[in-house]
Amino acid sequence: MAGSIQTVYLVCAAAGGTVLVAQTVMLLFGHGDDSGDAMHGDVGHDLGNAGSGEVHTSDSGMSLLSVRTIAAFLAFFGLAGWAGTRAGWDTLPTVGAALGSGFVMLLAVAWLFSMQKKLTAQGNLDPAGAVGMTARVYLRIPAANSGKGKIHVVVQGRTAELAAFTKHASVIDTGAEVRVVRQVTADTFEVEPIT
Repeated sequence: MAGSIQTVYLVCAAAGGTVLVAQTVMLLFGHGDDSGDAMHGDVGHDLGNAGSGEVHTSDSGMSLLSVRTIAAFLAFFGLAGWAGTRAGWDTLPTVGAALGSGFVMLLAVAWLFSMQKKLTAQGNLDPAGAVGMTARVYLRIPAANSGKGKIHVVVQGRTAELAAFTKHASVIDTGAEVRVVRQVTADTFEVEPIT
């Protein structure tokens, strides 16, 4: 009996360990996409700005049943059970220790990956944050709303290049400082020279 239960523990440890090692190797080589990893239906996708190529996944908390968590459970269930039988423990304490360590690892892996998901950022730039900011002219801005130029402005800690026009009577040359007055379209702003 001890030999057959020990085989069950070893098979569980080998199966779980193999999946964990395979996923780790895939992560190292850039194939560790976790879409489809969660085994629940509360993952939703919504698109960012048109043409941006951004896809954002919203997940509401810890996923207890995923390939990673189940593999961790199996690996540590098997290892603890195998160690218990090798140490000569009775069947009930061995199964209890195996189940306990399996569940602890399931919860630990689920918690670690839920923390990892919180580290990601959308990276979306809200251009409206440029209004009221000081910017530098990158491409000269024609006078009296007769055309557009370009400005560089720091928004959300990043330098953004935005289209700009002015109602001012004279051309605003490259390198001049301007103040962003208002947003006209998603990427076009009215500016005025700083005198």
